[in-house]
Amino acid sequence: MNLENIKIIFFDIDGTLIDINSRKISEKTLETLIRLKERNIILCLSTGRAPLTVPRFEGWEPDIFLTFNGSYCYDRQQVIYKNPISTEDAKLIVKNAASINRPVSAATPKKLAANGRDKDLVDYFSLAKLDVDVSEKFDEMIAEDEVYQIMCGGYESEYPALLRGVKNAKITAWWDRAVDIIPADSGKGVGIGKVLAHFHLKKEEALAFGDGNNDIDMLQAVGIGVAMENGSDELKAVADDICGHAANDGVYHYCVEHGLIAEIK
Repeated sequence: MNLENIKIIFFDIDGTLIDINSRKISEKTLETLIRLKERNIILCLSTGRAPLTVPRFEGWEPDIFLTFNGSYCYDRQQVIYKNPISTEDAKLIVKNAASINRPVSAATPKKLAANGRDKDLVDYFSLAKLDVDVSEKFDEMIAEDEVYQIMCGGYESEYPALLRGVKNAKITAWWDRAVDIIPADSGKGVGIGKVLAHFHLKKEEALAFGDGNNDIDMLQAVGIGVAMENGSDELKAVADDICGHAANDGVYHYCVEHGLIAEIK
């Protein structure tokens, strides 16, 4: 597979750059990012996380952030694309979740607030080393702020109940016990399209790495989409290639094998 023309790379975080079990980035994966940046390749984080919860990596900063599964994309100077959930839909999602005894956490670019906790939501947040912050101002935030994502514990059988009557929102998930709810006309693929247009780049000049079902449209939005060995079967089915496990420096080995960086001694 020819990667000579790659000018921009999109990376999922959890399960791709960060191993889910160790919950940290390895030295080789971090060095891979540093060396790719030295080659002047544009590097982007593409994540379901909120801007507030994107991890910082010592010695490296991404050029672009695609957060909330592509609903809020920005660099250090400007917002490139934003697409919040409508207030009407946000209120209905909260109501639907309450009807099946599911607390939710809602996110704006600057705030995360929940109306309660359950084990699935707490465990979901803990994967990113976060606590669920229950706020007395939750209802006020839903009514007055731009909410970009709503997170909730939930299994696939609960999806219809969560979205009952909702006009313009969808569920995206990379874990089988929780969901991210975003605008129906959003997603990592949409965000990538906006970023490519911003830089006047072609799809064929883009590479992406991911592991979850919320990365499916991301891999389809680039010229070469790579699924992690630890990725979902659904993602692997649409991927152009598969690299090693996140716990075994899969991104590093793929970049070395395809000539993007030299082997780290």
